[in-house]
Amino acid sequence: MLRISAEARRANMVLGEVVKAVPAESGATPAQVALAWLLAKRSWISPIPDTTKLHWLDKNLGALDLVLDAAYRVPIDEDMARISISGERLPEAALKMAGK
Repeated sequence: MLRISAEARRANMVLGEVVKAVPAESGATPAQVALAWLLAKRSWISPIPDTTKLHWLDKNLGALDLVLDAAYRVPIDEDMARISISGERLPEAALKMAGK
């Protein structure tokens, strides 16, 4: 089963709940929180938000201005560590080609 399957998407919705739990005092969207969290994890991580609409891209770029200090990052890290992701990232043939 792939992560993009309906069953896996339903199971993985808990990930969204984690970033929604971050206090909204900054006015950031859950997508901005998720992107800022990824950017704060490692300097070499370059998240690629999936969108076909320019206004969503502009909104997502707001993550660059969002600074998540340890008070925000640690609880997100702890919650994410307890979640099991459902579904494979890629189809089996693609995983084999990647040596996985």
